[in-house]
Amino acid sequence: MSGDPAAGDDRTASRLRAAAEPRAAVRRRSAVAAVVVAAVCGLATGRFVLPPPAGSAHPAAAAPTSRSASAAALASKSASPSASGPTSAPPKAASGPVTTANLLDPAAFRTVGITAKVHAKDRYGDGAYANAACAGEKTLTETLGGPGAHFRELTTGTRTDPDDSTLVTDPGGQVAHEVAAEAETAALAQNFTQRLLLEEVPCQDEAPGHWVYGKTTTLDLAPDVSASWMGSYQGSFNTTGEAPEGVEPCGGIAVLRSGTHYGVLEVDACLGTDAMTRIVRTALSQL
Repeated sequence: MSGDPAAGDDRTASRLRAAAEPRAAVRRRSAVAAVVVAAVCGLATGRFVLPPPAGSAHPAAAAPTSRSASAAALASKSASPSASGPTSAPPKAASGPVTTANLLDPAAFRTVGITAKVHAKDRYGDGAYANAACAGEKTLTETLGGPGAHFRELTTGTRTDPDDSTLVTDPGGQVAHEVAAEAETAALAQNFTQRLLLEEVPCQDEAPGHWVYGKTTTLDLAPDVSASWMGSYQGSFNTTGEAPEGVEPCGGIAVLRSGTHYGVLEVDACLGTDAMTRIVRTALSQL
């Protein structure tokens, strides 16, 4: 990867606008019934560049990807495995409090082609975890209730929002945004991750011309250690109301769980399928 970072897309701009507004009042909500998400890991080839300027098309590479039609049938939105992952020992399910050591390290992005220095900016509290209109533009507490979480912005920029040190003022420098917290039990963490994933499902069906998430791919590393992610597609690729066939994603979003730990990783850097899988695997192993 070379050159300066370009401007981010609509979902990045939406999160920046929401984070600049006064913090929403914390509301507790009772837990809802969990929806069982069944899926298998899918690995394919990918590529990396930072996002292009807002309004321009994301670069595409020819690699197969598909997406099931119904948001209601979440379990069917899974990828078929096409390659084997690393042979290292599987991670153990996490327990105890989440700390900054559980968040994705900036160095992980060197393995997928980014050469610019990536900075980590951390804070603890509440805030946006995937602020797109189709996902409701909610904070983590508004969705799940409960205590605060660890927030980490991974960026090539250094200037930050005065009200939120994890948000850079130049969206073109954004590489990724991670939110992680712990639940009282592994079962509750599973419930949380299922609900967080379902929050993103509406973004898989958008009017032609609007950016859209692709199919859900689930990665299982060990018992109680799994992640589900969706690739992001620029609106110029959305001609039918859903993600296109035969086009690589350009970044995306992942919901992570390891034991009692859970989190959301939003990738603004334009990663293809293979690179996204590696970054999600690394984040999950770290969690």
